[in-house]
Order: sequence, then C-alpha cells, then structure tokens
Amino acid sequence: MTNEQRLKNLAVPEGKIDVVLDTDTYNEIDDQFALAYLLRSDDKLDTKAIYAAPFFNQHSESPADGMEKSYEEIKKVLSLMGEERRVFKGSDRYLPDESTPVPSPAAEDLIERAKLYSPEKPLYVVAIGAITNVASALIKAPEIAENIVIVWLGGNARHYHDTKEFNMQQDIAAARVVMNSGAPFVQLPCMGIVSTFTVSAPELEYWLKDKNPLADYLARNTIKEAEAYASGKPWTRVIWDVTAVAWLINDKNRFMLSRIEKTRLPSYDHHYEEKDTGTDMRYVYHIWRDTLMEDLVNKLLK
Repeated sequence: MTNEQRLKNLAVPEGKIDVVLDTDTYNEIDDQFALAYLLRSDDKLDTKAIYAAPFFNQHSESPADGMEKSYEEIKKVLSLMGEERRVFKGSDRYLPDESTPVPSPAAEDLIERAKLYSPEKPLYVVAIGAITNVASALIKAPEIAENIVIVWLGGNARHYHDTKEFNMQQDIAAARVVMNSGAPFVQLPCMGIVSTFTVSAPELEYWLKDKNPLADYLARNTIKEAEAYASGKPWTRVIWDVTAVAWLINDKNRFMLSRIEKTRLPSYDHHYEEKDTGTDMRYVYHIWRDTLMEDLVNKLLK
C-alpha cells in the first residue's frame, strides 16, 4: 500500500461503508450502546458481521467464558432491536505470542470477508475489546492488512502515565501484532481522551429509561452496574466504545478531533515504545462529548 492510499484510508470515510464489529459485549455496559449505535447508523454503516471477543474480569470465569457470554449478549441486544445479523464466536484465549494465532470462527470469517475488499474499497473493522480475533486473522493471513481499516478503542493517551487499559493489557501481543501489521490503524485512547465521554444517572433516567425496550435495557443495565459500587453517591459511567463507532461518521470533525501520528507499539512493561515504527496511524485526541451524546440518544430513541 502506498502512503498516499494509507492516508486516504485513515481519513473519515465518505459515503456508505461496510463494517464488522469485534466486541466483548458482556464485559460491562458500554459495548451494548456501541452495538446499538452502529446498527442505528445504518444510513452510513452497513454491518456485515459481529464477532464475540474474549475477556476476563468479575463478569466471567475465563477469557473463553467471557467470549461465550459476549456472544449471548450480542444476540440479546439484537433481539431487543428486532435485528438479525451474522454473529461469530471468537477466540477462547489470548495470543500465546506474536506469531501464533488463536483459531476461531470470527477470525476465519474476517479473513475470508477481507479478501473481498481492496485498499481502494476497504472493510472497516471496529474493535472494542481485546483485539485477539483481529490479530489472529492478520497472523494467519497477513495479506488482508491492506484491505481493511482497523478502528480500535484501546490503550491510553500517549501523555498518560501507562498503558494499563483493559482492552490492551489483556492481550498486549495482539495489540502489537495489529499495530505492526501495516493495516491502516485508528486509535481511540481511553484514559486521558475517551474517558471524557461519560453519562450520569439523571441523564439515563430522563432520556432513555422506559422509552423503548432497547433504551430501557441500556439505561437500567448501566444504573444497576453503577449502583453496585456507588449506591447513594453521585456517579458517572464512561461509555467508551461508542466513540469507536462514531469515528466512522465523524464528518467535519463533529464528534471528535484526530491527527496523523507515527505508530508507537505498546511494550510489555505497560508503556509505549519510544521508537516509532515509521508507519502513519490516526490518533484521536479530543471528544466533543455533548454533540456525540445527542446523536447517540437520538438514535437510541428511533
């Protein structure tokens, strides 16, 4: 791929595009918002497939269990929306190293699907969890890198003191593979940037609760999660993953600001390497919170 083509593919796309979503949907409360926002942005985004990603925290017994629960949660959100899409199970574990893929239906689908595209008409891969599925596809079929554009919610801001962010630290090897693959790469860093995209209980109750089955589920699920640790206190929750979808429809920078940077890989000691790879990537550095929240609410109420 020429650098001229790379820079074109790192710009916000024009017209309607094809998208796949890679999501650890049961991990917390934000993936559900992102999935709904993607499907309700169907005037510009054509969702071709949804991949369940692994995760491991208090909501799962293992990465495999997290992936299975995410698969079921994807289907639950689709049901609430009255939607049908192709859904694939992903990796049951993280990469053991940077050269060994983890086989899964999701990785296989991405490989075969990406072969149908080209640098001039790429497939957009929105990843909002540990990026194991995408990395596995790239390890097994590195030639697909030029046919895709990867938009990842992962890592922290470059000015932040470390990269101990949930999606990145679960599978650092996968993050390194993806960011060093040559695929056009857009990063939405979490702490320091996307961490400003928060929602509060009063907003959820006023705008979403009891409005329709989908909106009500998203509101109540978020409130329940927050009240589990902050009952009787003021709180907000970051709905991180929505921003990755929003970048695809960020015409005229209406939702966020970004710039071209040289790629710096995450190291295994939870920092970005000082030496860059020499390859251009796009780095989001500011979120217009209220404008994006308005668009999200309007689409959830459709």
